[in-house]
Amino acid sequence: MKHDYHISGMTCEGCAATVKNELESVSGVTNVEVRLKDNAATVTMNQHIETDILQNALSKKYQLSEKSSNNVFSSATLTEPEKSKLQQLTPLFLILVYITAASILLNYKEWNLGEAMFDFMGLFYIVFSFFKMLDLKGFPESFKMYDPLAKIIPAYGWVYPFIETALGIMFLMRIELDIALITTIIVLGITTIGVTKTLLDKKSIQCACLGTALKLPMTQATFIENAIMLVMAFWMLFK
Repeated sequence: MKHDYHISGMTCEGCAATVKNELESVSGVTNVEVRLKDNAATVTMNQHIETDILQNALSKKYQLSEKSSNNVFSSATLTEPEKSKLQQLTPLFLILVYITAASILLNYKEWNLGEAMFDFMGLFYIVFSFFKMLDLKGFPESFKMYDPLAKIIPAYGWVYPFIETALGIMFLMRIELDIALITTIIVLGITTIGVTKTLLDKKSIQCACLGTALKLPMTQATFIENAIMLVMAFWMLFK
């Protein structure tokens, strides 16, 4: 028999994996499917299991409640249609547009492409690190789903938002630019390798580029976003 449950408290794919493992540990549960995008889980069991038992198996962070399925028609009506990838990525595109516009406006009086690029990179890091800071607990779990270094060294996921903040300040204040550029190439190069592998494997996971506050899917847009920063870093370093 299958039962559908609502799970609150999940913020990343790491949370979803934890919920799945904890529910599968309950005696009588044969399979668990967890869906982060709609905060739900489908539990297959060989006998009826009380909701309280399932809840007790979960960490205190997560709350489980059984979905009501008495009225098929009403539940179908209330279900929101799934957003397309383009709609889900709209916040990312808007942020990039605003960062680009701000970089141009800061330099339009005495136009200098190099200075505008440094401003773009600085604003990019500051804005993206801000979103990661909103959920410092959840970000490392999402980040290690695709970043090779974060998988090996979990602590790297915890310090990554601070690295971005430091790089943002260095670019905006024009401090040790060569070091900032080399660090950008190393840090984003590692992440891009992980993003590329995820896309080639066609895995459906959440992108942590804007932390866990905004649920963005991992798509080619993530690769392009990293590639733009890498091209800028190489160009400014070797021009």
